[in-house]
Amino acid sequence: MSKMGTGTNRILKGDNLKALRKIASESVELIYVDPPFNTGRRQARPRLRTVRDEAGDRIGFGGFRYRTEKIASKTEAAGYHDQFEDFLGFLRPRMEEALRILTPTGSLFFHIDYREVHYCKVMLDEIFGAGGLVRGRDCFQNEIIWAYDYGARSKKKWPAKHDNILWYTKDPKHYTFNLAGCDRIPYMAPALVGKEKAARGKTPTDVWWHTIVSPTGKEKTGYATQKPLGVLERIVRVHTNPGDTVLDFFAGSGTAGEAAAKNGRGFVLIDENPEAIAIMRKRLAAWLPKRARKAATPRTD
Repeated sequence: MSKMGTGTNRILKGDNLKALRKIASESVELIYVDPPFNTGRRQARPRLRTVRDEAGDRIGFGGFRYRTEKIASKTEAAGYHDQFEDFLGFLRPRMEEALRILTPTGSLFFHIDYREVHYCKVMLDEIFGAGGLVRGRDCFQNEIIWAYDYGARSKKKWPAKHDNILWYTKDPKHYTFNLAGCDRIPYMAPALVGKEKAARGKTPTDVWWHTIVSPTGKEKTGYATQKPLGVLERIVRVHTNPGDTVLDFFAGSGTAGEAAAKNGRGFVLIDENPEAIAIMRKRLAAWLPKRARKAATPRTD
């Protein structure tokens, strides 16, 4: 087994399946993937700015009014069509490689939404149980619901305001779970637990309330499907140890890499979208080897 660690931070451009086949077996402690959701839509995120305007559509600091303007964006123009004729056929060989790459005590976090989560779970149960030594469904530890409250609201059905994150471990009983490293959240009814507990907060359950990345916030990169740093940092802190490596082979804006780097972990990020690579290289420049900051992005195809 060959561990990677924090000295091997890499951003790779190209076909992630080809790249995965070049990574050593049992070399990565945590894999987080946020694949396309197969929504059938073009994914793009508009860039916005606010301009002082007394007739504007929002009120800001000091009671001043502002209007929101849309800015032309290369990322929005690039985008991608989130539709597959055989979604599971696309995912399966990549997830089989992911299982091979995980260390014996490693974890996989698979981020998807309500449209495909049930199909994906059955697929992952099969993959994790393929060797016959364990049942794949026993390697399944949790379905985490990331709940948020932002955006349009349907008037024809209950608005979908959550994503599903499936947590699998290579070994059903032996895996990394450092609950002490988790952030704490407020009690919903602090008066019922007393001042001391209320001040300390509690550890989360399998339902994580966390806002999306604000279209006008400092965290935004402009990438269409960027996930919030807070969600990824929680996963990294609890499911790895300092010096471990985090792999994301649908890396997008590189949030998994930033969560890893900020907490003393290494990262390997793979994506074939040139806009994603450009965003990641800028976002993560401080944590890349010096030669990688100047050299052309390594390719895997």
